[in-house]
Amino acid sequence: MADEQEKENGGEAAPGGDPSDVGSSQAEAPAEPETLEAAKALLQEEKEKAQRLLANWQRAEADFVNYKRRVEQERAEAGRLANAALIINILPVLDDLERALSSLNIELAGLTWFDGIRLIYRKLQLVLESAGVSQIEAEGRPFDPRFHEAVMYGEGEEGKVVAEVQRGYKINDRVLRPAMVVVGKGKEKKEEKPPEGEQEPSEGPQ
Repeated sequence: MADEQEKENGGEAAPGGDPSDVGSSQAEAPAEPETLEAAKALLQEEKEKAQRLLANWQRAEADFVNYKRRVEQERAEAGRLANAALIINILPVLDDLERALSSLNIELAGLTWFDGIRLIYRKLQLVLESAGVSQIEAEGRPFDPRFHEAVMYGEGEEGKVVAEVQRGYKINDRVLRPAMVVVGKGKEKKEEKPPEGEQEPSEGPQ
């Protein structure tokens, strides 16, 4: 009887289920493209978020590296300034030793106290040299306001240092104390006198 009714209705029953299930599954099929597009959009959003986080992390790392470098430079500069201040205070002692040695009679060389002063002076020079301190060359050099300080002008080649009043020093490329120098102003030109027997023409009414 059931088979005859199915033939009369002109259709076949779906095996193992209600024929209405076929229609419902066919109705849900169009939802798949929307779900895929949403997944792609979500994936793209997560990728952009990850890129932003990576960029922020890279900037933070670069900022930290720059900060660390700046702190190290400031610390090194502070150390150099402290050394420079100490050396500047030592330079007058070196000047006094130089003046004392230059004022002593050379005939005293060989005496114990004389050699002792000279040894102290040499040791002090070596300590300053090990700290990067060097003398500024002055006498016979062209005057350079970066390294020389003119205290007066004297006869000599114009623009050149003709004498050194006080020695200058620098630490590496930084000037600790400029050299005080005398700068040549050129030789004065003497007025030429006319040869004997020749008189300068006198001005007056003819």
